[in-house]
Amino acid sequence: MLSISALIILTLYPLIINNKVFSGFILKIQRVTYLSLGTNQGNKLENLQKAINLISDKIGAIQKVASVYKTASWGFDSEDFLNTCIQVSTYLPPEVLMVKLLSIEKELGRNRKNKNGYSDRVIDIDILLFDDEIIFSKNLIVPHPRMLERKFALAPLVEIARNVIHPIVKKHLFICLENCNDDSEITVIDEKLVRPIPISEKFNYIAIEGNIGAGKTSLANMMSDEFNAKVVLERFADNPFLPKFYQDEERFAFPLEMSFLADRYQQLSDDLAQFDLFKNFIVSDYYIFKSLIFAQVTLHKDEYILYRKMFDMMYNEITKPDLYVYLYQNTERLLQNIKKRGRDYEQNIEGSYLQKIHDGYSNFIQTQQDLNILIIDVSELDFVNNEDDYHYIINKIKNHNP
Repeated sequence: MLSISALIILTLYPLIINNKVFSGFILKIQRVTYLSLGTNQGNKLENLQKAINLISDKIGAIQKVASVYKTASWGFDSEDFLNTCIQVSTYLPPEVLMVKLLSIEKELGRNRKNKNGYSDRVIDIDILLFDDEIIFSKNLIVPHPRMLERKFALAPLVEIARNVIHPIVKKHLFICLENCNDDSEITVIDEKLVRPIPISEKFNYIAIEGNIGAGKTSLANMMSDEFNAKVVLERFADNPFLPKFYQDEERFAFPLEMSFLADRYQQLSDDLAQFDLFKNFIVSDYYIFKSLIFAQVTLHKDEYILYRKMFDMMYNEITKPDLYVYLYQNTERLLQNIKKRGRDYEQNIEGSYLQKIHDGYSNFIQTQQDLNILIIDVSELDFVNNEDDYHYIINKIKNHNP
């Protein structure tokens, strides 16, 4: 029997081919799950922290982390266990969640043996609850069928979810703990685990920048999808002057840059003004200062002076991002990417022009003291097609401090 969220995914699956959406939208539902973590081998506290960090990277945002509880081994004689419980918000359906948790266990060194009974383990991760769902399938049963019998699971769970109601027995979890017949000794240790701070808590507004073909739009879309963020994408495709500019730069440079400036100003003003109405996290694939960078390269001196006056008036009114991410790619990779995406009007762009754009960004970055800037070299990365490369970038952002 499949869960409700799995049925939603299966219902939408025929509409999603090669990651392209043909229905116009993908329904994403954020769910709350409670996971039990335990270990009795090696550096136990470190095992728990590593598991929490990987869950944060691959499963979803960790909302709460319980204290660490020390208990005797349950069901067999061995080293004492350290146990905890975490609350996680995730977009994964429960069956996919289970697969990813098993992968994390394996990554941390657990070798699940095909035998009955209990054994020592580097890490054990169990799904205790998944929202208020009741799931009975071949590979997953939720709520966990033995959680009400185990104090080492209930005690840390009650610490972070005291008033949550068990979907089968219909009682608050703290009542379930009071009724638990497990008489094993359980104690809280002094050491604490660290809750990884989600990107959406750390930053409200991230602007992703880079040269032509650096992948900023791809990354903005991927982050929006993963973190359910509002995405603001530059509307370059709608600019009638862009193809004309690449055919006759001298004639169309000024109207192109002025039209881009006006459109960027209007778009950012409108979207950021409605910031709190829809999403609490925004990712954009440009920052308005790029207008000045490109204008420096394309405009004559007298045109640039006029342009700069207009820009300064607009720039002072635009909300500054909490984090400015600059994706650096070397010129060779940029030219490859431009050729690959196949926009006709871009095919004659030369490496010297791209170098001038990069020099403009470099000068901008060096002069900005009030902007929180992170530079990531993506020249050797393929974050669109390689999940590890994508997570490398996300971890760079997540761990960045101004």
